[in-house]
Amino acid sequence: MRFEQRELKPYAEPVSPIDLVVEQVYFAVQFADEGLLIPIVEPLIFIGRNLKRDDGDLLYFQKFESYSNGVRFDPSTGKNAREVHVRGPDDLKHIFEFEKALNELMSCSLRRRHRQRGESFGEQFTRAFRMEPAST
Repeated sequence: MRFEQRELKPYAEPVSPIDLVVEQVYFAVQFADEGLLIPIVEPLIFIGRNLKRDDGDLLYFQKFESYSNGVRFDPSTGKNAREVHVRGPDDLKHIFEFEKALNELMSCSLRRRHRQRGESFGEQFTRAFRMEPAST
């Protein structure tokens, strides 16, 4: 089996607030280390905008596991609030549609591979994002 070839960009492409669709699955991709080598991926369901009366411009995401088990956030009582992430429209830098999350993981894989070879960050960047062949 071979995965399709793709050009990876040297920057993240998070979802835009205007593109969010209620009940759609998105992926939070964050890293546990400064070198961006240990990814943490969490599936989230977008459950809506401004769900509470006094919300300014807030976006609500619920953890996939609880949502898929039938747990629902009740904005009027705050019930199940522990299962919800609330973000402003400018705070989505780590939330992606599936293919863009996959790009982040592929970029991580390239960083890990180059780190194992002992290459500098500049060498990693050149090889990872310009797709130049590795020296032998």
